[in-house]
Amino acid sequence: MTETDAPRQADIWTATKRGARILFAVSTLLVAACQSIVPKGERPAPPPPPTGPEVTQGLPTDTERHRVALLVPMSGTNAGVGQSIANATTLALLDTKADKVRITTYDTNLGAAAAVNKALADGNRLILGPLLADDARVIGPIAARANVPVISFSNDVSVAGKGTYILGYSPNQSIERVIGFAREKGLSRFAGLVPKGVYGERAGTAMLRAVEQAGGDVVSLETFDRSAGSITAAVKKLQASSSYDALLIADSGRAALQIAPVVRKNGGANARLLGTELWNTDHALASSPVLRGAWFASVSDGLYRQLASKYRARYGNAPFRLSALGYDAVLLTVRIARDWKVGTPFPAARLRDSGGFAGIDGAFRFNRDGVAERALEVSEVGTGTFTVVDAAPRSFAD
Repeated sequence: MTETDAPRQADIWTATKRGARILFAVSTLLVAACQSIVPKGERPAPPPPPTGPEVTQGLPTDTERHRVALLVPMSGTNAGVGQSIANATTLALLDTKADKVRITTYDTNLGAAAAVNKALADGNRLILGPLLADDARVIGPIAARANVPVISFSNDVSVAGKGTYILGYSPNQSIERVIGFAREKGLSRFAGLVPKGVYGERAGTAMLRAVEQAGGDVVSLETFDRSAGSITAAVKKLQASSSYDALLIADSGRAALQIAPVVRKNGGANARLLGTELWNTDHALASSPVLRGAWFASVSDGLYRQLASKYRARYGNAPFRLSALGYDAVLLTVRIARDWKVGTPFPAARLRDSGGFAGIDGAFRFNRDGVAERALEVSEVGTGTFTVVDAAPRSFAD
């Protein structure tokens, strides 16, 4: 078989006249479950001289394809997200016509340790996933002992390192991006509202660092527990502490819809509201007059909308936004597979290519900590829509 590169972004969506034949060829690449062919308790006889694919741990030994494991929840509470990611990896294989990559899916909901041990026993040399940080903490060390890299879809940077890479969307980066943009537009006095808990703690720390780096001042930073009373109390503390010209609401779009009216009535009538990447998936924000003019930073949705359209046409329903991570993980794998000899360890050093990678979510690269740095855009909440006011760089050379 010949090697197939991941296409350039502009070529990802090129239609093929041989769709039926490609579908038949690629559908064999994705295996949903694996089981031993040896009856339990029986000792197998020595195998005869091979006349076809050798069988190991229930899967044929590939001599022409790289074996890659996808570890996501395929049952339980997060099964919908896991299935969406798995479907997106299939689309990526079809779109790239990748004939050197075989992806096998393992259900982390049945146990993260069991999933990774099975994946390693089956000979996989790269792990895509898991989705959850807790699973990554289990899977990462086990895979590291086998010298198999893990590209997790989590956004928890605390699990990165020692062979585990984080591909998820980091709130720290979106906060840094939107605050930097606000500072460029002349805003200098920043306040923040962050939810209690780990996410809020990290968002607050990211805000303090971002404002300092941008040369602004943090005049107040308050926490809340998402109840109406707690939100009102936190906003009134902001009002009492000092005036501010920009306010970061480091929470979901739903929380922003609840908080913004309280802010406008209690000292923040003219403040520019700022949000995080969590706002990107909540278009209800554009129906709120009090949020008009708010800014938030996130990955671009341009190519994702095309992916979502193809996904609906093939699977009959809408994908989860995180499905783009599965698609991009395959693009990355296919690109590196050009110089990856079948049967050898995955060349993890290639993950740190200085030029980075291009995907559905735009340009990204892994930093020295193993966290994906992303080229983000800044959008403004308008009347019924979001408008990009500062486009994401196309590459890290821009």
